[in-house]
Parts: sequence; structure tokens; C-alpha cells
Amino acid sequence: MQLKTLLTILNREVPFNSAESWDNVGLLVGDHTSKVTGIMTALDCTLEVVEEAVAANCNTIVAHHPLIFKGMRTITANDGYGRIIYQLIQNNINLIALHTNLDVHPRGVNMMLAERLGLKNVRILSPQTETYYKVQVYIPQKNATAFKEQLSQHGLAKEGDYEYAFFNTKGLGQFRPVGQAHPHIGKIGTIETVEEVKIEFMITQAQYHLAQQLIRTHHPYETPVFDLIPLQTEINQGLGVIGELEHKQSIDDFVQHVKTTLKMPSVRFIGDNHARIQTVAIVGGSGVGYEMQAQQQGADIFLTGDIKHHDALDAKTAGMNLLDINHYSEYVMKEGLAQLLKAWVNEAFKGTIQPSITHTDPYHYM
Repeated sequence: MQLKTLLTILNREVPFNSAESWDNVGLLVGDHTSKVTGIMTALDCTLEVVEEAVAANCNTIVAHHPLIFKGMRTITANDGYGRIIYQLIQNNINLIALHTNLDVHPRGVNMMLAERLGLKNVRILSPQTETYYKVQVYIPQKNATAFKEQLSQHGLAKEGDYEYAFFNTKGLGQFRPVGQAHPHIGKIGTIETVEEVKIEFMITQAQYHLAQQLIRTHHPYETPVFDLIPLQTEINQGLGVIGELEHKQSIDDFVQHVKTTLKMPSVRFIGDNHARIQTVAIVGGSGVGYEMQAQQQGADIFLTGDIKHHDALDAKTAGMNLLDINHYSEYVMKEGLAQLLKAWVNEAFKGTIQPSITHTDPYHYM
């Protein structure tokens, strides 16, 4: 399998354009035409991870955190991140990043954490929305079928696995051509009444300009009448998850469960030591800012990383329970993504797909 094939699969399953605008995802280092010999998933691309990939004959690393994030002036063999990039290039290793696009994926990092903790009835904490349009077009009845065929052939009016998804309402249209008009039907100065059909169908935001072009091209009227009405809907994608433990737990028991399950030497708790925990919300990485949304949805505790002093104080003052599980808790994505990749590439790739065993937490717990 060529690298460009893997990138196409990844873009289909975890669209690169679903990442935040400030993020840096997709191919960071590599050759689109290279053959993928093996894939290693990693939380961070460190020098040790590159060495592990070389030893395992994995010439492609799929990391969660982008290696190239800030501006770089030099890439040398002995200088910080430049050294890592130098080693990637020297060893013909491709580097791909799946960061915030994997965060918002319905089976992404947050769902992986929820599954590790044994949460049930898990749903997205902050679902994203997308804009689509309801189109209404008024056209003479005798022209409606040919017009709809043209729209359908260009991929409009498609809902899931259903094509030619139109709704039709018959009625009488009226107009009077004046001035320099060149009417398809009728005469200048005369009111015309025409048997028309109002055709309704849905389009995506990406089809907005195509729909206008096709309507103007294939509608028989000199000045077609149509509306594009913007609507929004929640999609199965978004940041964070919320779910329930099978049984309520004390703070002490829940914290021990988290530490044991995630193999964490320490965590930081903010809140009521006597609280009982059943509904749990999670935003992996740095998720401060979603704790209020979690509380409003009934969460007994909110798990995230990188909680600062004043954010912790604000949460405690507001009566919220927070658990700082460290940014490194996202390491669960290594095994989780490896499993997803095996399903996504399916028959397209017969090589090794394996999670990195290199520990990349920069902290030493004392």
C-alpha cells in the first residue's frame, strides 16, 4: 500500500478538515509515493519512538500530537525537534498526525478513555453541528422531470443511500413579463398563469454554489425563482464524552479505579471528598472550559488534564468535582488507534500495525 492510499483512508475516516484551524494534522514528514512497510501508533513522536519504529520495520508513524507545531528555523542532527525530524528523514520514516480530528471522532480518544473506565450509555458531551440547506425551486410542471434528472446526476438531492430525494407540490404560478424580458412562457405585458411544481430537496454546505449553478443552467425560466434556506443539525462528532458507571462509587474508590485502569501513579482531585460518583464526563488532554457543560448535563465529575490553579479554584467555588488525569492519559489512543487502523485499512494493507511501547510522559512522579 502506498502512503497516499493510507492518507486517503485516514482522511475518509478521520477527516483532516475536522481538526481545529490552529492544528497541524495529516502528513508532516514523508513521501506520498512511498510504500508503507509497517505502521506504529504513538502519542508523541520522540527520538525513542523513531528508534522503536526503525527496529520494528515500521516506516510510518501515526502520532496524536503533532511534532511540527510551532515555526522551525532549522533542522539539524543535534538540535531538539530538528534532530527528530532529521532522524525521520534519514530513516525514510513517514510521520502523520491525527490530533483534534481524532479528539472529535465518535470512536476517538475520549471514547477510548470511556471504554477503559467501563462507562456505559456513552454519548458525545459537546456535539458539533453542520449547516445544510433546504432548496425550494418553482418550475413549470412539464419541465420538472428533466430538471430533477439533471440535479440528481450531479449528486444533489441525495440522503444517505437514497438518491432522487425530492418532494413535489403542484400549484399555479403567476407572472407578467415587462420591459426587455424574454419569457420562456407568455407575452410581454400579459399576466400568465402556469401549472408549476415546487420542488424541495436538501443539499450540503459544499453543494451550495453547485446547486445555484445547476438551477440557473437547467431551469427554463429566464429568472428562476428559488430559495436556499440554511438549517443546522447535530452530527455524530464532537468533543468529550459523558457516560455512567455501572454502580455509584465514593471519591476514593473512583479515584483508585481511574489510577488502576489508566495505570497512573497520581491524579489531582478538586471538589467534594464525600461526593458519590456515577455520571462521568471526559475531555482528554486540556479540556478546561467544558466543566460547566458537563455539570449541566448531570456529570458528577469531570475528567481532563492540565488543570491550572485558578481554574481549579473556580470549579471548587462553583461546587464542581474535577479530576486532573494528566495530559498523558491520552496514551490510550495508541492501542485504540491501532485497532481502528486495522479495521479501516482492512484488505488494503497486510503489514504490521502496532502501538508504540515507548513511554513519552515527560514527568517523573516522586
